[in-house]
Amino acid sequence: MAIDNIEFDVRTGEFLTVVGPSGCGKSTLLLCVAGLVRPSGGAVLIDGRPVLDPQADIGVVFQDDLLMPWRHALGNVMIQGELRGMAPQALRERSKQLLSMVGLSEFTGKYPQELSGGMRQRVAICRALVHDPSLLLMDEPFGALDAFTRDQLNIDLQHIWASSRKTVVFVTHSIVEAVFLADRVLVLSSAPGKVTHEVSVPLPRPRSLDMQDTREFNEITRAIRKLFTSMGVIRSHSNTPT
Repeated sequence: MAIDNIEFDVRTGEFLTVVGPSGCGKSTLLLCVAGLVRPSGGAVLIDGRPVLDPQADIGVVFQDDLLMPWRHALGNVMIQGELRGMAPQALRERSKQLLSMVGLSEFTGKYPQELSGGMRQRVAICRALVHDPSLLLMDEPFGALDAFTRDQLNIDLQHIWASSRKTVVFVTHSIVEAVFLADRVLVLSSAPGKVTHEVSVPLPRPRSLDMQDTREFNEITRAIRKLFTSMGVIRSHSNTPT
């Protein structure tokens, strides 16, 4: 059992992050919300309706960008809309607009192998948003990137969210990333994952990277870290004999 007796709500327009140790069921949770995995018990509701099958009004971004190597950046973004029967001209304009928003307007004709990891993940985010979904699910999308690229993508994602106010559920291993992006952080236990705490993040927006050095930011990250320490997820070796 990956997750056990998880219950939580996500408000419309909220940026919710989920943080927990490896193997606690974070990815399984997102797959259940997306309708890609049927829970063995309980129910997932979106706007009061049970999720029984894959959902059309959802965008999903995984850690692996899953770009088609034979399609350039613009074509990779458009494929989502093509499968949904969007009008070609409107789809093309929407795709270009999204790529411009993430700083890739000069790379629309580049193929995945010609793009950096960060650029590829930006394309994947645009692909997930091209059909204007009401809910965006993100499963550790920046986990494989270097620290500098990850910081930039956190800024980019914050900008995209602020301009659209999509409802976002974002899974991460990083406490700092979870706090930086979120309105609210769900803290999961070790497997089988349970929601042990919900932590509000009442920090002003837009948030700059400098905010991570403030007392208010560090108080929140410290509180979450203490929760994982109390669960035994983070262990101190300060008393270990040398």
